[in-house]
Amino acid sequence: MTKTVAVLGTGMMGAGMARSLLRAGLAVTVWNRSAEKARPLADDGAVVAEDPAEAVANADVVLTVLFDADSTAEVMRDLELADGAVWVQSGTVGLDGTARLAELAGGTAFVDAPVLGTRKPAEEGKLTVLAAGPLALRDRVASVFDAIGARTVWAGERPGDGQRLKLAANSWVLSITAATAQAVALTRGLGLEPAAFLDAIAGGAVDSGYAQLKGRAMIAEDFTPSFGVDGAVKDADLILAAMREAGTDDRLMRALHEQYRVAADHGGTADMAAVVRAFGT
Repeated sequence: MTKTVAVLGTGMMGAGMARSLLRAGLAVTVWNRSAEKARPLADDGAVVAEDPAEAVANADVVLTVLFDADSTAEVMRDLELADGAVWVQSGTVGLDGTARLAELAGGTAFVDAPVLGTRKPAEEGKLTVLAAGPLALRDRVASVFDAIGARTVWAGERPGDGQRLKLAANSWVLSITAATAQAVALTRGLGLEPAAFLDAIAGGAVDSGYAQLKGRAMIAEDFTPSFGVDGAVKDADLILAAMREAGTDDRLMRALHEQYRVAADHGGTADMAAVVRAFGT
């Protein structure tokens, strides 16, 4: 049974995941490249490590929640994990990135486990874990996944299957957010209050809780980050690469990538709802 967890990366998602692990009674050590983002977790009961090696020294599970494959590889490359430890890789790093990290793991047990959700579900332990890894590892990571998520979907046994499902899901997230931005901007541009669009779809077959959430943020111009627009650009790149591998038409995703890139030029740390800025109102 997992008793100790090292969380490497305590940004927008990792901090909430660490708190969820602590609430579940697990011993948690945290590390972040920017130490000021890790220190507040000491008040919740986490041990704040000075460096990654200290963080992973006695961990049963090492959970990486870093921005991309390059930053994850840089942190993990020279670390020595405890005997029998499992590396759970939860960043969205794409297919090539996962292959690189799985190779880097070498003889260390490796589970590909990106998550669906943003800052609030991470804080509440209500993420959806999209996991892939050998059947023999599932019991060893169950307490971690139960702590951070409302449910776990096992996509397969090979590393990368979790990423495959995550990229498909994020293609939908990027699409619905940009489509909401387009409708909000068009409603405003045609001389109506943009909230009228959200009222029009509310409760109907085309309604969506996510559209309502992001649409209200767009109207209020409240771009407090829960999923950064810079992350949306990065994920669109990964989705485009996956589409090329899959042989599916990528014209819509290329257009979405451009809209998120334009929004990121206004401030990459803003929430992805800032994509409304790319529609000109």
